[in-house]
Amino acid sequence: MLERYFVRPATVDRIRAAWLGEPIEHYVGWLAANGYAARNVGVRVPLLMKFGEFAQDHGATSFKELPGYVDAFVAAWARDHSQWCRSDAQRRTVVNAVRGPVEQLLHLLLPDYPPRGHRRLPEPFAGRDAGFFRHLRQERGLKEATVGGYQHVLRRFERYLARIGLDDFAELSAPVVSGFIADSSRQLGRRTLVDFASVLRTFLSFLYRERRIATDLGRTVEAPQRHQLADVPRAISWAQVEQVLAGLDRRAPVGKRDYALLLLMVTYGLRAREVAALTLDSIDWKRERLLVAERKAGHTSAYPLSSVVAEAIIDYLQAARPKTDSRALFFQVTAPYRPLTWSSVSQQTARHLRQAGIRVPRAGSHTLRHACAQRLVEAEFPLKTIGDYLGHRSAEATAVYTKIQIEALREVALGDGETVL
Repeated sequence: MLERYFVRPATVDRIRAAWLGEPIEHYVGWLAANGYAARNVGVRVPLLMKFGEFAQDHGATSFKELPGYVDAFVAAWARDHSQWCRSDAQRRTVVNAVRGPVEQLLHLLLPDYPPRGHRRLPEPFAGRDAGFFRHLRQERGLKEATVGGYQHVLRRFERYLARIGLDDFAELSAPVVSGFIADSSRQLGRRTLVDFASVLRTFLSFLYRERRIATDLGRTVEAPQRHQLADVPRAISWAQVEQVLAGLDRRAPVGKRDYALLLLMVTYGLRAREVAALTLDSIDWKRERLLVAERKAGHTSAYPLSSVVAEAIIDYLQAARPKTDSRALFFQVTAPYRPLTWSSVSQQTARHLRQAGIRVPRAGSHTLRHACAQRLVEAEFPLKTIGDYLGHRSAEATAVYTKIQIEALREVALGDGETVL
């Protein structure tokens, strides 16, 4: 395998003679099997040889000891190769460029060693929460994505308690809980704080049920007032949608993929999770339908397959989707080719909005979802129809779009809106 990338026999001999020679050759085969470009081999092999030399020079005598030398090697490499960096972001790029290959090699060599990007964080209050997350999964039947939201909030709560030196649930009190909400309010918006308060309320009430705390502190959790229909949907105009779509370079694989992604969101009002969950089986080419399963409302929707969307998907499938046995529809465009996650869908959407020069609060996939809803409102579809089309669970979720019925609101403002009302 090494001869495929290195022309000089002396270079191949030097790699094989190195302490990590055999694992490195295995790693090169893994890179080739996962579609990495040849230039990656030329850059990563010398780096990994340096890592092997570094570990040996610092006392490593077996492969099992290598994980203990990763951080020191990365720090030394970053120190020697980051003089040109002008920002923390550039320094992080240098660190990631060296840590990634080293951890990939160790994961192949030591299967129990997970790369940092794939390590599962321990559950908050592990061993001390009396089974709270088991309660969420088994008693309440929450989906894993929802449980992940609870974990995110409680990790912040756990860090806050550690910062103030409180390590026993029995010492929790209303002022401590209020202090956490106040501390979080410096970084989070009103809507997020409402969600935080809800999670905290559930957690504290569970602790009281399990007799881990003496009083039900869940009743003391106060969240900022958030009035129904207080927010305005962060939609953009259809002209701006066309501006975003026109800005994509559809000659490149990433442009072909993202053009199909954006069209799905703006045509059908799909959420990022729904786009990421699409598979090859979601497209019924014979009946010209798009099937969207496991929607937030718990049902499956079937849409007519738009010719524009179909052409974009076909272009992506023929020219940009990697060859894989997976049935997932959308993939990363660089090796290793993994299915696209919902967060990547949202991040890509935000990136294209910024590149088009469009400024909108909390740019992301919901921006295009709201643009789809606004177009339906402007076409004077009933709110019930719009709600069904978007997959809303209740009519209240759709009612907020009355705020973007600009012409009707203008008639009301002019005093001529009795028929509208």
